[in-house]
Amino acid sequence: MKERIGQALPNESSPEIRDHAMRLALIEAALYVAGKPLDLKTLASIIRTRSKRLVLQLARTLKQEYEDRSTSLQILELQDERFVMQLKADFSPKVQRLATRPLLTTGPLKTLSYIAYRQPVPQKQVLAVRGNHIYNHLKQLEQLGLISREPQGRTRIIRTTRFFADYFGLSHDSRVMKRQLKKKFSRLLKPDIELNMQ
Repeated sequence: MKERIGQALPNESSPEIRDHAMRLALIEAALYVAGKPLDLKTLASIIRTRSKRLVLQLARTLKQEYEDRSTSLQILELQDERFVMQLKADFSPKVQRLATRPLLTTGPLKTLSYIAYRQPVPQKQVLAVRGNHIYNHLKQLEQLGLISREPQGRTRIIRTTRFFADYFGLSHDSRVMKRQLKKKFSRLLKPDIELNMQ
């Protein structure tokens, strides 16, 4: 077992070493199974500790171990001290066909990206930009828990949910999210929508 970041590990069989290795393995397992970003509180509950500082140290150690390996997976530290395990971008195109059915097809994904970038956005504005087919998109997005719609006068105001941010590995801060979205979805957006997003 190699030395962990900033620590010399004297004896692999000592209880401290086994406990440290088990906690790293539990964090790794949690990130793998979740398939979405996890915050320190959630990770702390998995390794049964109240110390956010310990969890942050362990998660960053695991992140560094993945960076040191030659592997297709990576662990990223996101905004608000959240961590996510994901496939490195270079590998996605090569294995994408093996993935299970995607969460969204291109049409609803474009509608969702517009909403996320312009939120809070009136439904009539989304309709004007995306067309009549958005009603099916909105129903699907709402059923998946990615958006919420609140009545306001003769229209509805649409926003993304916290689940949306977590699922796509985005910040909960709307300004940071908008910058992240512009990068993530720019290849999917039509030129007219790109103009409306600027």
